[in-house]
Amino acid sequence: MRIAVMGAGAVGCYYGGMLARAGNDVALIARPQHVEAIRRSGLRLETKSFQDNIPLKADSRADAVRGAELLLFCVKSSDTEPAGREMAPHLDAGALVLNLQNGVDNSERLQPLLRQRVAPAVVYVATEMAGPGHVKHHGRGELVVAPDIHAKLSGVFAAAGIPLQSSDNVAGTLWSKLVINCAYNAISAITQLPYGNFIDAPGVPEVMRAVVTECEAVAKAAGVTLPPRLWETVHGVAGTMPTQYSSTAQDLQRGKRTEIDHLNGFVVRKGEALGVETPVNRTLHALVKLLETKS
Repeated sequence: MRIAVMGAGAVGCYYGGMLARAGNDVALIARPQHVEAIRRSGLRLETKSFQDNIPLKADSRADAVRGAELLLFCVKSSDTEPAGREMAPHLDAGALVLNLQNGVDNSERLQPLLRQRVAPAVVYVATEMAGPGHVKHHGRGELVVAPDIHAKLSGVFAAAGIPLQSSDNVAGTLWSKLVINCAYNAISAITQLPYGNFIDAPGVPEVMRAVVTECEAVAKAAGVTLPPRLWETVHGVAGTMPTQYSSTAQDLQRGKRTEIDHLNGFVVRKGEALGVETPVNRTLHALVKLLETKS
């Protein structure tokens, strides 16, 4: 299958690398330093079960999406509209766009910019860029999509070792992922610790549980159905990826702008619109925004 990855950071490089390793024709659209390294030596993909240097296409220009049957859209939430406008003239009419971004509203923001269908996917993977053209996988890797998308892509993804799950409630699952991100990302960023190092520290579970409770209240007010026992799911994440630093922590380490406005900040704004108080999410959002000013 001809596949392009728009915004090939840690998440995009992992899925693009796995799909290329299975024999698909993959093009990564990434930052120049990654493009240079990949063109020189291939994409270095390091997982718990294998290490490989995978030859594939890499470019820093949006027109590299031309010819793709499937596009994985992986840019930061703040770059959704600029990246969408940049690639729109080059994307084939029949291409399927699979949105792998954090947050719950990116597909809605991207769809008006494209003729092609934008299908949301919920991503559960722990990855980091360990260097130019070098992605390190810490755990998990499953994607959750709508049933018709699952029917179209399950064979390709299964052959690449990527679990693809089907759900009739992708919106609710996206919100569940948002709640997980809101509980972990800011704390990991503020402390610069991986999940396993703070999950049971004194007072931290209570803070995280308060974040979850606020998110559940906002979701209920918005008419979103969340799964039961969500706190148990959130708390269990650290056990599946104990060495993972949140993407927000990684962004701060690199002096980059984070996605916190689209995580805890989104919950705060949505809560304000719906009349739901979110003081813990507001505090975590404000602290990460302060740390951004140090970069």
